[in-house]
Amino acid sequence: MKQLNNFIELTRLKKPIGIMLLFWPCAWGLTLAYDFSDNFNLYIFYLILFFSGSILMRSAGCIINDIADRNFDKKVKRTKNRPITSGSISIKLAIFYTVILCFLALLILINFNYLTIILAMVSMPLIFIYPLMKRFTYWPQLFLGITFNYGLLLGWTSIHDGLSLAPIIFYIGAIFWTLGYDTIYGFQDIKDDEIIGVKSTSIKFKKNPKLFLKTCYITFILFFGILGIIMNFNYLYYLGLLILVYQLFFLQIKKLNILSSEKNLSIFKSNNFFGLLVLVNILIGKIY
Repeated sequence: MKQLNNFIELTRLKKPIGIMLLFWPCAWGLTLAYDFSDNFNLYIFYLILFFSGSILMRSAGCIINDIADRNFDKKVKRTKNRPITSGSISIKLAIFYTVILCFLALLILINFNYLTIILAMVSMPLIFIYPLMKRFTYWPQLFLGITFNYGLLLGWTSIHDGLSLAPIIFYIGAIFWTLGYDTIYGFQDIKDDEIIGVKSTSIKFKKNPKLFLKTCYITFILFFGILGIIMNFNYLYYLGLLILVYQLFFLQIKKLNILSSEKNLSIFKSNNFFGLLVLVNILIGKIY
């Protein structure tokens, strides 16, 4: 039971926000590509596959991150008791868990077409590179955006045998969404991060965070609007866009307080609901 609890703690299964933030782009890409004049069976099946894959790959990503950051985590109040850092789980066992999780993810992946399999395999190095970025650049959140939103492309190619302008435009925009919300998340550890010498956009833009966040979210909204033009979505799609603007600018940026870790965490978690709103907006644009 103790090992199970340690595994759950290691993979953050009690904190599903990371799973959902990985899953939503997959669902967006799939929904964008799917022909809803056919039956929904394949759509639901693929949603289940992507959700399962998100659980497995987010769990593996957490382990890789904790292995890479074990020496840093000891110096941060929020992370000093993580299983690898505290010694509850050895690095060898953590690596074993990672291999098992990746193997299970592979079993899910092989249900898709060859292009999706190839693209997913190409993205694997991103999972290992991201945890190292905070050592070298103030833009680790950018690399997280590239990694976490890659599923949008996979969602599209699971239906189509190639990429087109629509998913690429959407992917670029989604990266800026992640760049924004993970900067908000990073404000929790800004004091500890500055002491131990790791970098982040939270530190880089701490003097004027709202301007940076506005730039990120305006870029996302702009690209999401362009997506609607490319896909020839109806006017209801653009009305839904106003709701997204309200959520980002009034429920996130306006309420931001970089000195309140609890507030920042709450704002960060609100992006799960935002991901659902985006999905609904795409559905409305396609179906009505």
